[in-house]
Amino acid sequence: MKRFVLFFLVSGIAVTVFAQVSLPEHQFAVGVWENAGDRVYQKDAAARLAKANVKVPQSGAMLYEFDVRYESGLDDGHGGFGIHVFADKALNRASWGVGKSWLLWLNYDTNPLKNSGIQTGLSGQIYRSINDSTMELVYSIDLNNYVPLFTQEAAANPVFFKIYVDGDTGEVRIYDPTDPAGANYYYFTIDKKYLALKGEWVAFRTNGISLSFAPAAGQ
Repeated sequence: MKRFVLFFLVSGIAVTVFAQVSLPEHQFAVGVWENAGDRVYQKDAAARLAKANVKVPQSGAMLYEFDVRYESGLDDGHGGFGIHVFADKALNRASWGVGKSWLLWLNYDTNPLKNSGIQTGLSGQIYRSINDSTMELVYSIDLNNYVPLFTQEAAANPVFFKIYVDGDTGEVRIYDPTDPAGANYYYFTIDKKYLALKGEWVAFRTNGISLSFAPAAGQ
């Protein structure tokens, strides 16, 4: 299994996937991204399609690990962030989709569109990105029990994300950030007609929120 672990350097984002240690190609495409200490910040809470692209080969079983800290932007009742994985290309501009990829998305919306299939409050989605402008909602689940993790009061405690995606089998596991033992996770499967997954890029996204990101603790 290949691991994707973020490292934030003065010069930008680096990743490690097994023995890869050199700074990969990356793009702070949309938003106001800034490195400070061991974290990278997307500081524009008004940006609707903020995006940072990192080039990394992906195939087979992948494990993505990073932490996220809320900074600001939920006062208007809406905000979200996520990660595109197995993307076949990167777009150095605003876009709804990111080529052919899969978006794992955490959404907070106190007034979602009717018949959207998205729950009120905090929810999690998996989207299939078909192209740069078209995405398809595949799954949506209610996550309102995790709302206390994403408040200004909790901002001193980053939320650890551990996500497993197997590009050969379509298995997706999103681990419960409140369970340090890693025994609990949300389980999804990608339709086998889209397999096997291969990609060259990962894209971090924010929408109407300011967040900071850092490597998984202990990495």
